[in-house]
Amino acid sequence: MSSEAVAREVKRRRTFAIISHPDAGKSTMTEALALHARMISEAGAIHGKAGRKSTVSDWMEMEKARGISVSSTALQFNYSSEHSDSDVPNVINLVDTPGHADFSEDTYRVLTAVDAAVMLIDAAKGLEPQTLKLFQVCRHRGIPVITVINKWDRPGQTPLELIDEIAERIGLTPTPLYFPVGIAGDFRGLLDRRTGQYIRFTRTAGGAKVAPEEIMEADAAATREGDEWTTALEESELLTEMGQDHEQEMFLAGQTSPMIFASAMLNFGVRQLLETLVELAPPPQGRADVDGDVREVTDPFSAVVFKVQAGMDQSHRDRLAYMRIVSGEFERGMVVTHAQTGKPFATKYAQAVFGRDRSTVDLAYPGDVVGLVNAMALAPGDTLYIEPRVQYPPIPSFAPEHFSALRVNTADKYKQFRKAMDQLDSEGVVQVLRNDLRGDASPVLAAVGPMQFEVVTARMKSEFNVATTIEPLGYSLARRTDAESAVELGRQRGVEVFTRTDGALLALFSDKWRLQYVEKEHPNLTLEPLVATAD
Repeated sequence: MSSEAVAREVKRRRTFAIISHPDAGKSTMTEALALHARMISEAGAIHGKAGRKSTVSDWMEMEKARGISVSSTALQFNYSSEHSDSDVPNVINLVDTPGHADFSEDTYRVLTAVDAAVMLIDAAKGLEPQTLKLFQVCRHRGIPVITVINKWDRPGQTPLELIDEIAERIGLTPTPLYFPVGIAGDFRGLLDRRTGQYIRFTRTAGGAKVAPEEIMEADAAATREGDEWTTALEESELLTEMGQDHEQEMFLAGQTSPMIFASAMLNFGVRQLLETLVELAPPPQGRADVDGDVREVTDPFSAVVFKVQAGMDQSHRDRLAYMRIVSGEFERGMVVTHAQTGKPFATKYAQAVFGRDRSTVDLAYPGDVVGLVNAMALAPGDTLYIEPRVQYPPIPSFAPEHFSALRVNTADKYKQFRKAMDQLDSEGVVQVLRNDLRGDASPVLAAVGPMQFEVVTARMKSEFNVATTIEPLGYSLARRTDAESAVELGRQRGVEVFTRTDGALLALFSDKWRLQYVEKEHPNLTLEPLVATAD
């Protein structure tokens, strides 16, 4: 395919992830987007209640039992914008991620594969710790953010309170595109701030179908909604006076965030989110390699592996590597080069994956996410390419907050234990730390959340028939260090130094006061925070 044809495909694409605190409604919003794209006929929602339908993107037994999202999936669909002049629909790539805080490192990795993020905020709770962490990663990577205030059908804060909280706490200025008519808990519709029109929603039974919309001019809206419409207008005008109208350059620079008020449960505001993504979110861009040179989207094929997932099909024990295409055209069956080893890699088995549903991918373009089956040699951060050679920077490992030693229960299972540990480590399920004192028989697992340890022990048992024991350790934070500093750190009480699988030296501290003491007493030691380190 010519570079002009690839450029046309790239222009159609929008690739994004939803970031949120647990229970903000991310899985429900994913279902609502799929519903509006006519990929499914009826939306399900996760509430952890017996008899309720589970969302199609959540498939692990742990997810079903607890009503949470653990794994990542990728959903691609076409969407024809009502404002588009073209008859060719846009291609939307939604990379779904775990919502539970314990699996947020998986979300951090996914954010290396997207061009924009939707920050989903609970109308009642406002900004929550997990949302703040994920936003820090977006800022670190320069990812523009669209904000959605979800659950407006339930009692919550006022619009202006939420707008002020976001501006004050994270320094991101919200610029609402659609303003709610009706207080939280009495969601009637949206004021389109750019057209002045009123979008009135009608509920459907259980929110299982697309909510009908009625577009009304201002006079008709005032007659129908009275004071609620007047209040929405007045608050919208106040935002305009404060300079909080959308400007595309400031959005792409990460200074402002287009905002939408919505209810994923009722399917209110979901179409507006899709329209905003198509209109404002950036299409795929070129990416800098390890030398700082940019591989343009129209250059020959290249891709980055951002996640590896095994155990998705117990009958086949397969291993799936998700790659984000960075440049060029991907054609199933093409032989590419694995940059980390220099070896060829055949792409015969390429699939699109949403939960347990799979379909074969024959062609894909920059921005698309493709799953490569039985990709045993691939790990998160790896680069695939066809000539000319390119290698992209590795995906950073994020700041662990929980640490445990892992031991095999019976010595005769040690060989299987090592094999399982190597596989889970290569997938990035947890970070694996070792030092001479503890040896290989008792590696230390480092995780963002303790539930990651449950996944390790469960998969050890189910996939490798290895029973293990987890022993929590008395450390709560990590800092990157170097070999020279490690000597002195090893002498400090409440500090232990480990080597991570990628070769990085990490110093673990019992608490922040111990860290502060060491920094004060030894100011010349190297102690660098990791990405998304908790305050």
